[in-house]
Amino acid sequence: MISLRSYFSVGLLLLVGLSQVSAQIRFGIRVGGSTYDLGVSDALKITQGGNEFLLDVQDAKYGYHAGLVLQIKLASFVIQPEVLFNSNSVDYSYGQVSNPSTSIFTERYQNLDIPLLLGLKAGPMRLMAGPVGHYFLKSTSELFEVESYDQKFKDLTYGWQGGIGVDLLNVMIDVRYEGNFSKFGDHITFYGQQYSFSSKPARLIASLALTIK
Repeated sequence: MISLRSYFSVGLLLLVGLSQVSAQIRFGIRVGGSTYDLGVSDALKITQGGNEFLLDVQDAKYGYHAGLVLQIKLASFVIQPEVLFNSNSVDYSYGQVSNPSTSIFTERYQNLDIPLLLGLKAGPMRLMAGPVGHYFLKSTSELFEVESYDQKFKDLTYGWQGGIGVDLLNVMIDVRYEGNFSKFGDHITFYGQQYSFSSKPARLIASLALTIK
């Protein structure tokens, strides 16, 4: 597994290489929002002491992000690393299989997202794609009210992003799709056993940046 240090090192080497040639560089502040498409169709079945419980995704909320963006343009080639604080939340339903009533619990996740995008630029339009690292910061969860619930998040997980962008003067507008390589909910632990849903989370991301040339 690639470490966070290695991830940054690759980006640094690319930036150093580009700095040796004539390039247009822009730096800015980025903010935006995202939809969380978990694609979850099946609930987790937790068995303990002869009783069965179901944990299911009730609703995935809109997320937000804010941070820094650096864009380096060399001819028609663009490299665009970013460092973004990202926050998302999900509502879960939890209840015993034999009992039709369930309770709703909200869990919030905060990550440091580090996309490293490469692409082509023609006029104001950009076509971008590349890897993204998610460095786990913290989580707050109402599921701790459930007996035996625990969390075991990985420090760093990976995914990819791809999309289009438009640069107008000092304004950058981006719309992207993000996929991930880890299954959703792989941090969930009940009675010492780790669970995960069968699908991998995805997001549709829209953002706006103001840059300094």
